[in-house]
Parts: sequence; C-alpha cells; structure tokens
Amino acid sequence: MFGRTLLAAASFSLVSLVSAQDGGISGPTSSSDAAGYSCDTSKCKLPSCNCASASPPGGVDPSQTPQFIVFTADDAIQSYTLDSVNQFLAQRKNPNGCTPKMTYFTSLNYTNYTLVTDWYVAGNEIADHTMTHVGTPPEDEINGNLIALNALAGIPLSSIKGFRAPYLNYSVDTLKLLANAQFTYDSSAAASIPVTDSGTDAYWPYTLDYGMANDCLSVEGSCKGEPKLPGFWEIPMYAFFDDRGVEGPHLMDPWLDAANGGSAVNDSATLEYMKNTFTAHYNGNRQPIGLYTHPIHLSTTYPGVDVSNSTINMINAFLDWAQEQQNVWIVSNEQLLDWVQHPVPVSQLDSVSSLKCQTPQVDSSKKVCNGMPQNENGLLSHCTFSDFPFFTCYGCPSVEPTPSNPNPAQQIPDGQQARYRLPTNCSTPFWDPIQGQCLCSSDSCAFTDNSRPIGPNGANLTGGGTGGNFTGGSSPTTTYTPFNSALPTLPQGFWLALALTFFGGMAGTVGLLDRL
Repeated sequence: MFGRTLLAAASFSLVSLVSAQDGGISGPTSSSDAAGYSCDTSKCKLPSCNCASASPPGGVDPSQTPQFIVFTADDAIQSYTLDSVNQFLAQRKNPNGCTPKMTYFTSLNYTNYTLVTDWYVAGNEIADHTMTHVGTPPEDEINGNLIALNALAGIPLSSIKGFRAPYLNYSVDTLKLLANAQFTYDSSAAASIPVTDSGTDAYWPYTLDYGMANDCLSVEGSCKGEPKLPGFWEIPMYAFFDDRGVEGPHLMDPWLDAANGGSAVNDSATLEYMKNTFTAHYNGNRQPIGLYTHPIHLSTTYPGVDVSNSTINMINAFLDWAQEQQNVWIVSNEQLLDWVQHPVPVSQLDSVSSLKCQTPQVDSSKKVCNGMPQNENGLLSHCTFSDFPFFTCYGCPSVEPTPSNPNPAQQIPDGQQARYRLPTNCSTPFWDPIQGQCLCSSDSCAFTDNSRPIGPNGANLTGGGTGGNFTGGSSPTTTYTPFNSALPTLPQGFWLALALTFFGGMAGTVGLLDRL
C-alpha cells in the first residue's frame, strides 16, 4: 500500500511540475514599436536568409501554400510519452500517404536513450531541450545534451538542428550560444498576436540577420536589430486564441487551459477556438499553426495519472477536421523549415524530399542494435542506475551523464568489449555498434520511398484521420499499436525507486565537437 500511495503521489507531483512549467502566455509578448524591425529584402534571400513576414516565403500565393500543422513534444522520452504522441499521429496520413512526423525537444532527465534512437530512426526529429531542463540555460546544458544524444542515442550531431528553452525562458545570450554551437534554429519565441490583427507577430520562420521580431516585450536586449545572427533561424510558436482575441492566447497544451476566461476546462470550447484560429490562418496567409505538447499530460499509460478521454478525442477531432481541408500537412519543425527555405506551390510538393517517407532497408532477420525494434531485440544494454535506469545500443556509461560530463567512459561487462559510437560516415539504422561496422557504404545504403504521388490538379491533397467524432463524451479513441512493443520491461520496483528518488530530491562544457 505504501508503494502504491507513494507512486501515485510521485506521479501527481511530476505531472504538476510539468503543469507549472513551459508555455503559458497571458497576452502579447511583442509589438511593432517594441520590435523596431527592418529587413533589407534586396539582400536577404532564401535559402540562407529570410525576413520576418506574415506573407508566405518566396512569393508563393497563399492559395498555393500548404497549411502546415507543426506537432512538437517537450521533455523526457519514455514509452508512455511516445504512446501519448502516437494516439494522435500513428494512424494518420499526410496527403502523400506518409505518416506524419514530429519534433521531440528532448531533455535527458528520465529519458530512455534507446527510445530516442528508435523514434529518430522512425523518421522523427530529435531536438535539444537541455540536459536537466533548466531555463535560460548555460552552455554546458545545451552542448552536453548534444553530446549525450550523440553518444548514447546515436543521433548524428548534424541532425540535431533545433532547440527549445525549458519554460520558454531564454535570453539574447541563449540565442548567441545556439548560433555558436551551429544549431540551425530556435523555437522558443511566441507568436502572440492573432493573424487577423494588423500588428500580428505571426511571422513565417525567419533568420536573425536583422535581429528578432518576436518576444520583444519579454526578452531584454532583443529586437530593434538585435541579436544579429546571420543564417540562424527562429521558428515562432503560433498561439491559438479564444473569443477574447489578443487577450485570450493559448500556447502550449491549450487543452489544459480554461477558454474565454472561464474557471474550468471545457473541451467543446477549446475545440471551437482551435478551429477558429486554424481557419484564420488557412483563409489568410497560411502561417503555420502548432500543437505544442507535454505528452505526459495526455498519456493513458503513465502510472497513477487519470487522463480525460474527452480531451484526447477532442484533439483527434480537431486533427480529423483539419485534415479534411485541402493542402493540410502535419509536420516537424525540420520539415517546415525545409519548405520555407525552398518554397514551392502545392502543385510541386512532390519535389520536397523532406515530406516523403523514406524507410531504411535493413533485413528484419539481421541482429543489429540500430534503432529498429525487430533488429535490436535482445541486444540492448540495460543501464541500472538507481534513480533512473535506461536502455541503450551504445554501451552503458560508468556514471550517469551530467552537463559537466555528458559522455562518461563506458562500463564494459566481463567477457564483452566496448560498444562503438556512431561515426560521422554512417547512418544510424545501418550502424552496428557491437561489431563497429557500417552495413553499407554511403552510396549503397538503401531507403524505400513509401510516399504516393501528389497530383498537380488537386488529387490526393487531403490527409486521413483516425480520431472519430468528438461528442464531448468519454469513449476511448481509436486504438493504435504502442511504439515500444519490442522494448524490454523495466525491472520490478522501478516506479517505487523513481518515487523515492523524486521525493528525496525534493528534500534535499566539455568542448563541443564540430557539427558535421
């Protein structure tokens, strides 16, 4: 009984901790006067420079512009967080027949490294959210996360392109650190003024050649031409707005907020303002809209947490409805940015390689620890740290990774040899970290394109839904296959150990490698 009580309390406290964190705004975070923004369009040219603008990039007509829904998640990656994401995406299809991809801003406290590998190999974007989830982070928190994700999850440094600040707390110095570490983009700034307002700050992603144009009222020393970081991108986070307009913004996890100044969450009211905000974007300049999530809030497999099926059904109903519209795509930040840098009208979306679904061709019978569950089963290293055990393909560290030591020496079990870390000249699904060899050469690694053609005259330009009809009730959503079905189970007593560690905690730069 004590164990169950403690576990329930720990679950509640961990979720409450997330509830109190990132993503809340109560009004505009910028204004035209505070921005003081000016950009020379004659010099700022794609793909390396883009001025902050509400109009689609490259002069593409709004009617010929895809409507992107960006799906992101923040914090630790665990089986229950991936299950949470999957209940919204796993059985959906974009207009080209591909399952939607998303961006996971990953912090490493409580993260299971092998699931990071699996999620990346499945085609999703892994991005940086610091090692230990600290706002306005120092350099070692940012760079240490890069190094640990590369060493223990096999994510190529060149693929970790994006960053989001925990609590959305960042500074001008944070942006400079990111640019110096050769990140491609930040996505911590809010677009906090509706697209229907003349002074909207819902800009398409832009570079900081001419400084920031968002969060000018909330980030000291930002805007009015600062900071100048040529070629470094900001992907704004686009808020939803309820009936109060600019005074009723909802940014991260909007389904946790009470709509229209009310005192309680109302899923029907949330669905209404989400549809209204989407429609304003869709009928205007088609700026992206975002579902920015902390998946733990919606996880039906996290111990001790009661999740509303009504809310889950409402989110799926929103996505179902949105995908019934023409030219709507659910994408990662990486996919969005690729289109922004190389914009084409919807009739030419077949040419955008990042929107395709490329599946690595590895014999399913081959035993290799490569991020593909059918191949790696039985080959994972189990790292039995007391506060949070995890699995990895890349060998357990001798001590837990920290910002000051993100890549500790390996533990080498008796009779075994050290595992080999991912080199720069082999792709993750084709690397065998036990044998230390690439299964193919760079020009022979095979991927199958599973996307279907998109017709130039409007054929196949709607996606497919999975959520069913939202009625405000509590019926379960459409079932899906858990992502981690091949993952070994964590040891008995693990959740109790986590609870004890959590409450015990309550009481009581390694040089960055060149980004290739």
